Amino acid sequence: MVSVSEVKKLSWGRGEVQLVDVRTASEYATGHVPGAINIPIEQIEGRLDDLSPHSPIVLICQSGRRAGLTAGLLEPLRADVTVLDGGTSAWVSAGFPVVVNAKTRWALERQVRLIAGLLVVIGAVLALKVNPHWAYLAGFVGLGLTFAGLTDICLMASLLCRMPWNRSRRVSPAATSAQGQTCSLRNVSSAGGDGETMLS
Repeated sequence: MVSVSEVKKLSWGRGEVQLVDVRTASEYATGHVPGAINIPIEQIEGRLDDLSPHSPIVLICQSGRRAGLTAGLLEPLRADVTVLDGGTSAWVSAGFPVVVNAKTRWALERQVRLIAGLLVVIGAVLALKVNPHWAYLAGFVGLGLTFAGLTDICLMASLLCRMPWNRSRRVSPAATSAQGQTCSLRNVSSAGGDGETMLS
C-alpha cells in the first residue's frame, strides 16, 4: 500500500511511476487521479504491454479493493506493483484534484445492479401479493444475469447505454482539449465544495 500523500509527491510525469486506474471506463471518466491511465481489472491480463516495464506501478480503484485484487493478478509477473491506500475516495478526501472526462453519472454496472435488484424485488412482492406467476420475472432477471456472466454480453447494459443520461453531452469548443477530448480538472474538497477549470 502507498498513501495518497506519497503518490502526490511522486513525479509520474517523468516516468518515475505509472498510475493505473482499474475501474470501469465510466467510473474513470467521472473522476480519476491526474496522470492515471485506465485499464479495467478484467482487461489487465490482456494489456500487460500497456504497463511500463521500467516504472513501478501504482494501482488505483475507488476504495482499494479492486486494486488489491489486480495486484494479486500481477504479483507473479512483477514485484514493483503497489496499491493506492483508500483509492480515489481517499485522494478526493485529501483535497487533491481529479480529472473529469464526463459529467458525473452512475457507473453502468451500478445502474444494472440497481435495475436488476428492483425487478427481482418487484417480481417477488407481486408474486406474494398478486399472482404467483410474477415469480417468473425474478427468474428471468436471474437468467439474464447468468447469461451475462457466461458470455460477457449484458443486454440490460446495452439498453442502458442508449438512455439519454448515459449519452455523451455536447460541449463548446472552448471546453475541448488539444487532443480533442473533453476534460476538466476538478478540485474536490472533503467538505463537498468544488471549483472546476478546463484543461488546455
